[in-house]
Amino acid sequence: MTKLLAKTAAAVLAAVSVLSLAACGSSSADSSDHKITIGIKFDQPGVGFKKGGTYTGFDVSVARYIANQLGYKDYEIVWKEAPSKQREAMLQNRDVDMILASYSITDDRKKTVDFAGPYLVAGQDLLVRADNTTIQGPEDLNGKRLCSVTGSTSAVVIKEKYSNQVQLMEQPSYAECATALFSGIVDAVTTDNIILAGLASNSRGRLKLVGKPFTQEYYGVGIHKGDHDLAKKINAAINKMISTGDWEQAIEENTQGTGFTPDPAYNPPTANEGEGN
Repeated sequence: MTKLLAKTAAAVLAAVSVLSLAACGSSSADSSDHKITIGIKFDQPGVGFKKGGTYTGFDVSVARYIANQLGYKDYEIVWKEAPSKQREAMLQNRDVDMILASYSITDDRKKTVDFAGPYLVAGQDLLVRADNTTIQGPEDLNGKRLCSVTGSTSAVVIKEKYSNQVQLMEQPSYAECATALFSGIVDAVTTDNIILAGLASNSRGRLKLVGKPFTQEYYGVGIHKGDHDLAKKINAAINKMISTGDWEQAIEENTQGTGFTPDPAYNPPTANEGEGN
């Protein structure tokens, strides 16, 4: 009888243990739902870059700061690649909660998505070889070879407004433009200055930023259409990041050694986009 009672007690204890483990598993599953999915670039050093399981760049720094202010730990952030052509669709399909991917605020884009921010006012600039002294701005590109990414309007702007004799070359990515610049196939690369600064920082001193931006690109946080409450929270986080000095530190850390300085006429910006009336 004693043995039977002992076996019964052991069985009860085992059942309780299984139930306890199941309860713990349920709690863990529930907590794992506390995630935020953020779209970034994976191929822009200094802006949004993935190497192994590590994500770096200014957009990443700002995104991480915003997520922390919204109550998410770093390990609760899910990073998702946001190619330029897919950004609006990713937000409309709710594949992501927000996008920080060198994403300029434009009236055309605001027809389908909303923005918070801006968190940076970038500007189109030029990247040249470190020993180049003849290219000081877009007006110096007549007879030169200029690289930009397929589908970008940056090179067209230069040809139409500054140097109509420039020779245009397109590549699938800015990294490939930088390779063409290293090897002497082209004389310059053009896009937003912070993207070029990232390429320069990755070049081990072989490339330099001209440092004379000639457009203004207001980088925003892409969010779902009509989410004004989220815009207010994101804007509060951005403005706090600026006021505490963390914004400036993030700029310095991600563009170190490139000579990049955000245009002081526009930076740091005041984030007030997307809050509604």
